[in-house]
Amino acid sequence: MFATHVIFAQVEFKTAVSKNKLGVNQRFRIEFTVNKQGADNFKPPSFVNFKVVGGPSSSVNQSWINGKASYSQAYIYIVEPKEIGEFTIEPATIEYKDELIKSNAVKITVTEEVEIPKDPNNPDYVAQQSIHLVAEVSKLNPYVGEGIYVVYKLFVSENINLYGSQINETPQYKGFWNQDIEVKQVNFKSGQFNGENYKYVILKKAILIPQSSGKLVIEPIEMSFSVGIPTGRGDFFGNMITRNINYSTKSAAKNVNVKALPEEGKPIDFSGAVGEFDFKVLADKNILKANEAAQINVEISGSGNLKLFEIPKITTPAELEVYTPEHKEQVETSLSGLRGSISDAYTVVPQFKGKYKIPEVSFTYFNIKEEKYKTITSEAIIVNVTEGKELPSANNSNNTEKQYVVSNGNNFRFISLNTTFKPAVEEEFFKSTLFYLLLLLPFLAIPIGIIIGNKKAKRAGDVFGNKIRKADKLARKYLSEAKKQLGNHEAFYIALEKALHNFLKAKLHIETSDISKEKISEILKNKGVETSTIEEFIAVLNDCDFARYTPTTSVMMKQEFEKAKNVITKIDKYL
Repeated sequence: MFATHVIFAQVEFKTAVSKNKLGVNQRFRIEFTVNKQGADNFKPPSFVNFKVVGGPSSSVNQSWINGKASYSQAYIYIVEPKEIGEFTIEPATIEYKDELIKSNAVKITVTEEVEIPKDPNNPDYVAQQSIHLVAEVSKLNPYVGEGIYVVYKLFVSENINLYGSQINETPQYKGFWNQDIEVKQVNFKSGQFNGENYKYVILKKAILIPQSSGKLVIEPIEMSFSVGIPTGRGDFFGNMITRNINYSTKSAAKNVNVKALPEEGKPIDFSGAVGEFDFKVLADKNILKANEAAQINVEISGSGNLKLFEIPKITTPAELEVYTPEHKEQVETSLSGLRGSISDAYTVVPQFKGKYKIPEVSFTYFNIKEEKYKTITSEAIIVNVTEGKELPSANNSNNTEKQYVVSNGNNFRFISLNTTFKPAVEEEFFKSTLFYLLLLLPFLAIPIGIIIGNKKAKRAGDVFGNKIRKADKLARKYLSEAKKQLGNHEAFYIALEKALHNFLKAKLHIETSDISKEKISEILKNKGVETSTIEEFIAVLNDCDFARYTPTTSVMMKQEFEKAKNVITKIDKYL
C-alpha cells in the first residue's frame, strides 16, 4: 500500500477541457496530460454522447529551470456533442511502472444551438459560410410506391481548399425502399449556390420508394472536412497564407408528405404495382405430345416499383403438371427510377392427350401520370396435346376413382446411402508402379538431402545477408503499429516517431525521447554509424514533426514508412 501511494504521489494524470458549457453546434478541446516520462498504453474514454472530429494528436513539453526538470505529455482530441443535456466524460487510463492510472472525469453542459459570431476573421464562421451540404429531392409529395430520387451535393466556395473529407453519418431512409446509384466520377464542377459562384461535387445518389403514407423524413448526411481557410495575408512570394481547421456540417433534413393510393376504383387483385407497365402471358408452343414440356412466360415490363410487388400466377387444369416457376429480373436503376422487366417462367408437362385451357390472367397497377388504376388481361392459352394416353375418364366413364400406384421390381427405389463396391480386378502390390516408386525413394532422398544441406550451409555462411534479413525483421517488428495506421494521418506519424525511438531505446539501452536530436546524432556517431545514415534518421524524425501539422497523402505516408524501414536496417548493422 505504501509503494502504491508513492507511485500515485509522483504521477499526475489530468483531464482538461477548453470549455465546460457550449452549444450543441460547437466544439471543444479535451486534453489528457501526464507529468511523468515512461507512461504508456494510453486509452481514451468512450466519448459517449460525443463525436470525435479531430485527433488524437500528442505533444511533449520538457524543460530544465534552475536545476529542476519538468516533463509533460498530452493527448489531444477535438470533440463535439451529439445532443443537448448534461454529460460526464469518463476518465482516460494510462500505465506507469505496471500500474494503471486514471485521470479525472469531466462534466459538460450542452445547450441549444448558439449563433457563431459573424467575424470574417473567425475560421469557423468562414467555413460555415463557404461549405454547404445540400440534399436535392425530385418530389416531396409522391404516392405510396412512387419512385423519387435524392442527390447529395457538396458546394465549396472557390477560395476554400479541401484537403480531406469523411462521411460521419449516412441517412437511413426509414420508411423507404432504397437503392444507391453508383457515382462513377467524383469531380468538382462549376455551379451556383444562392446566386453565388461555387464549385460542387455529387457525393451520393439514391432511388427512394415510400412504403407507407404520411410524413416521412429523409435524414441528413453529415461529413467532416480538413479545410484551408485564407487568412488574408500573403507570404514572401505573394502566395495566400491559409489556416487549416477541422470542420463538420450536415445537409438539411427533407420532409416528404406521402399520399395514400386512392381507395375509389381500387380492384380486388391490386398487389401494389405503381408506375407504367405492359403485361404479357405467352407460351413457347401450343401443340405438343404427352410428357413433352412447354414453357409459359408471365412478364411485366416498364417503369415503376418493379421489385416491390408479386407477379400474377397462372391457373392450370389438373391434367397439366406445373413446376415451380423460375423468376427472372432485368431491372436498371437510374435517377428516372426502376426500369426493365420481371418474369416468371413456368414449365408445363401434359400427362394425357387432349385440349387444355389456361385461363386469362389479369394484372392491375396504379398509373402515376393518369392517377388511376389500370387492368391488363391476357388472352387464354390453349394447349393441344396431339399424342399420348387418353384420359382415364374417357376410356371408362363409370370408373372415375383414383388408383394407387402398385410398386414392382421395375419402379424407382429409394436412394441407397451405403455402398459395398469392390474393384473388379485387384492389382497385386508386388511389381506394381507403387512398389517400384517406394523402392527408388531412398536413392532419390540422398541427393535431395545433399542439395538442401548445401543450401543451408551456404545461407549460414552468408553473414552479411543474414544480418540484413535480421535487420529487416527488426524493422518490421518496430514499425508494425505504424504500418497499421497507414492512411490515418495523425496516428501514423505518432506511431512512426515512437517506433524510431523504441528502436534506439532497444539498441542503445537509453531513453532517447527525452534528449535532443543533436545528442542522438552524437551517440550514433560514437557508435560508428556513418554521417549520411545519421542524417537520414534525423530527417525522418523531422518529417514526423512537420507532417502532423501539414497536409499529406497516403503515397507520402508510404514513402516515409519505407524511409524509416531502410534507415533502421542501415543503423542496425553498426549496433
